[in-house]
Amino acid sequence: MAQRQVSVWQPFFLGSKSTQAALEAAAELEELGYARIWFSAGFGENVPERFRELLDGTKHIGIAPGILSIWHSSPAEAAAFALDAERAHPGRFLLGLGASHAVLVENDGTDYRRPYSKMVDYLDGLDAAGLPAERRVLAALGPRMLELSRDRSAGAHPYFTPAEHTAEARAALGPDRLLAPEVAVVVNADADAARATARQYTTGYLTLPNYTNNLRRFGWTDEDFAGGGSDRLVDAIIPSGTPEQVAAGVEKHFHAGADEVAIQVLNGGDASRFPSDAFRALAAVLI
Repeated sequence: MAQRQVSVWQPFFLGSKSTQAALEAAAELEELGYARIWFSAGFGENVPERFRELLDGTKHIGIAPGILSIWHSSPAEAAAFALDAERAHPGRFLLGLGASHAVLVENDGTDYRRPYSKMVDYLDGLDAAGLPAERRVLAALGPRMLELSRDRSAGAHPYFTPAEHTAEARAALGPDRLLAPEVAVVVNADADAARATARQYTTGYLTLPNYTNNLRRFGWTDEDFAGGGSDRLVDAIIPSGTPEQVAAGVEKHFHAGADEVAIQVLNGGDASRFPSDAFRALAAVLI
């Protein structure tokens, strides 16, 4: 495994209309010692320019889509962006790819069928365009996609998973592939208030079969998925409490085999506000 790293996953970096605000937040994360910034590439046809802006406006922190939808941007477009980023900023841009979800893809009129085969074809396209496997990772949940991550990319970037999944993913990937799960957290010592914030986030994700089917493999049931998630499920997926308590939850993923954890601080769904206080507090106990 690679050296342990703590990264950031935050929708603010795409949601903010201010490039300057995004650059200031990225510079602060870089100064605090975070290794990489992940954020969604959305559902447009090309890689958003915000990724290039952050690369150009910072010194050494990594930048990665978590994820770029394989249904919305072509392999040629994605490879061209990644190769250009590699020339300008060697080793700093990692292309995160994912199959997204049927309900999101079909909203655009696309027929969401055979996502695994679609991913294989997409990787073939990246190969043809000259993007090396070590410059891409897959948003893998199930065994087949994890094996594809191992065989045709630098590793996996799972999302919305408990530490038990991290252990399974490490076993599937082997010791030499990057395993960088996203872990959403709530920095709030009031347990009830923290769970309320967490459920604002879990409620939508627990309607998506990709996530619930994955969780069923670890023993979670429909009862756990109801009402935004049982307390047990919410606590398993979203560490909350004081910065030290949150850090203990993040550490479970490191102990399970992650070599990078991308922390997403939940702040009530406000993608326009960057939770800098929480990231400073977490850096003090995790980095």
